[in-house]
Amino acid sequence: MDLHKNKMETKMKFKKFVSSGIVAALTAGAFLSTSALAQKAWPNKSITLVVPFAAGGPTDSVARLIAVPMGQALGQTVVVENVNGAGGTIASTKVARAAPDGYTIYLHHMGMATANALYDKLPYDPMQDFEYIGQVADVPMVLLGKKDLPPNNFKELEAYIRANGSKVTMANAGPGAVSQLCGLLFQSRMGVKLTNIPYKGTGPALTDLLGGQVDLLCDQTTQTIPYIKDGRVKAYGTTTLKRLPAIPNVPTLDEQGLKGFEVKVWHGMYTPKGVPKPILDKLNAALKKALNTPDVKKRLEDANIDIVSPDKMTPNGLKNHLDAEINKWGPIIRKANIPD
Repeated sequence: MDLHKNKMETKMKFKKFVSSGIVAALTAGAFLSTSALAQKAWPNKSITLVVPFAAGGPTDSVARLIAVPMGQALGQTVVVENVNGAGGTIASTKVARAAPDGYTIYLHHMGMATANALYDKLPYDPMQDFEYIGQVADVPMVLLGKKDLPPNNFKELEAYIRANGSKVTMANAGPGAVSQLCGLLFQSRMGVKLTNIPYKGTGPALTDLLGGQVDLLCDQTTQTIPYIKDGRVKAYGTTTLKRLPAIPNVPTLDEQGLKGFEVKVWHGMYTPKGVPKPILDKLNAALKKALNTPDVKKRLEDANIDIVSPDKMTPNGLKNHLDAEINKWGPIIRKANIPD
């Protein structure tokens, strides 16, 4: 009797085990099918493109230029959302914590590489908490001097700086700004220490340079080329390795002795960590298509913004560049002891 009962219990347990296994397998299969279907149908609603700065700035302008053609390529609207504050860390944190479904994408400039060194307690990791879509565009910079600064070229400027040292003033747009980083790199390469004057933005810094209140400023070409052409400021050199077509008579700092000196306000596009590769591939394809749109190419060119080469418009291209930039700027920022 007991033997018969044990056999019956064993059969019932086996049936239950098989049944539960089948249910589990069917459930897993259904989940995988639903997930695959969702990725295949993606996108089926609008996509948010987060920008870590206020509307109207260079990064915002790039975002709005590519948002429309990216949306057209994806078949959905790409809406730009400005989340400014704390040098981009508020926006970066928001994106890092967003759902990894591809409906939140992020455009940030080189601040993505400098944040680790600028802030002691960063609530995200630039190399670990994001997926990479690709690099987008570079904005060159120019080392400028006030109109009545005695040196007329870089060789004369070098001699003037060495003779006057800290009497020479250099404006910047505030702690962590690209203009400050460019100025710090310039001083590091020159082996000098100038008097650095921070402003609340590039606008006020440029205004004081034009007014003759400060001697030097490293600034983006998007807003300085008209003043260079009008002779309202002196251009001592570009921060690119090749001369800029818009100002071909201005030599690079590299060709004037600061070998390898290169500072570009580069931009990259990211998503939160965990976005599936098929969706990343679609985003990358849409980005490339947008950057190759004739209207976008012309408008970026007119704004003196350089579209990156095809090999940089890739996830690996952006990841490798970000890693190199973190290693480049970290020691410079820490040595300068920039306050956050």
